[in-house]
Amino acid sequence: MEIQAGSKGQRFYGWAALSGVMLAYCGLCGDLIYSYGVFMPTMSETFQRSRAALSGPYAVFMTIGGMLGPVAGFTVSRFGARINILLGNTVAVLGLLGMSQVEELWQVYLFFGVLGGLGLAFGEFVSLTTVVNNWFIQRRSLAMGLLFASGGIGGFVFPSVISWLVSSLGWRQAWVGIAAIHLLLAVILSGFLVRSRPEDIGQVPDGLLSVPHKTNPKLLGPRRVYQTPVDWTLRAAVRTPALWMMVVIFSVTYFAAIMLSTHQIAYLQDMNFSPIRSATAFGLMVGMSIIGRLACGALGLRYAGGHLGAVFLGIMGLGIISLIYARSISFIYLYSVLTGIGYGGMLVLMPNLFGAYFGRTHYSRIVGWIAPIMTLACALSPVVAGFFYDSTGNYFFSFSLAAGLIFMSALIALLVRPPQPAMAGEDNLKLSD
Repeated sequence: MEIQAGSKGQRFYGWAALSGVMLAYCGLCGDLIYSYGVFMPTMSETFQRSRAALSGPYAVFMTIGGMLGPVAGFTVSRFGARINILLGNTVAVLGLLGMSQVEELWQVYLFFGVLGGLGLAFGEFVSLTTVVNNWFIQRRSLAMGLLFASGGIGGFVFPSVISWLVSSLGWRQAWVGIAAIHLLLAVILSGFLVRSRPEDIGQVPDGLLSVPHKTNPKLLGPRRVYQTPVDWTLRAAVRTPALWMMVVIFSVTYFAAIMLSTHQIAYLQDMNFSPIRSATAFGLMVGMSIIGRLACGALGLRYAGGHLGAVFLGIMGLGIISLIYARSISFIYLYSVLTGIGYGGMLVLMPNLFGAYFGRTHYSRIVGWIAPIMTLACALSPVVAGFFYDSTGNYFFSFSLAAGLIFMSALIALLVRPPQPAMAGEDNLKLSD
């Protein structure tokens, strides 16, 4: 029998904690990840610097955000995700404020590249998904879908807000404005709501006071969605084929997505589509990713992660094919719809699948250690596309490579199986909460 925490007079706090990480993620996506490109043209004109020169700090920002994943995973495990979220986003606020005062390029590297990157590393993916993974097991997929949908909303709404601030107040005051917004969303409100683990306030995941499957999973009867009965250590997890298959799948997903987001507008303009239509297609893709995120969150409650991965990757691959062979704007919008839904679904699937397969206790360390691999995939993809464009004069080979890798990953997703608890070893057979 499953008893809700509220029946004892204590309301389940997980949804409030989820609201806190959603506010932080919305701010991170809107104020940092998607904001820099809005400022770049005006700052380029002010400092008489090329856009290529001003792209460097963003590359540093993304590299630091990913390569410090193992450190972030350790600090989350040692001090709790809430501390990481508060400190990381406070550093990000300082970086955003510093951007309002920059006079030299090295200062942009310092404030956005380094301080922003530290905020991204410690305050974003590892920390936020760890909170969700700690509070939800049976409803993890839905909670992850809501978390990542908040990031999509931030990425969809904030660029327009920032553009208005730049045109109304100037770019320096606009940086101050988004620093204030980020302080409110990701530090004050998020800090007030987030609690790292349900055990910290006397609760348990999903708000269940008695969870029979902790000792006998068969009591729940047949289940479509696998949840590990043990918590895996990092050392045990890296010895499983499932982990490395998932690393390949999600690295390829990011490789293709970053390649497309970096080069698709240039590709469309090469095909004589107007800048407005090209930008609209990109905005549509970001908007449609919200649908993919929510859909994966809902479907993940009923269907196996590997099967969902194959579906979303297949949708994403068809979208890329539509882009490669586009001859009219209808094919471009079809690409935006399919690729946005497919990529949005994969964003949610990754943390949900790692939590389902490897449990709660060492989740942050496991995800933190694979973050540099995915960061490398993100960093290489625009370079690969640029190299083949320079060599061939078009993007056909680059985008075909991305589509081929995506379809290959869809096949791998069908082969992914949960690791057997016996592989964790006797020392690691701690029952998952």
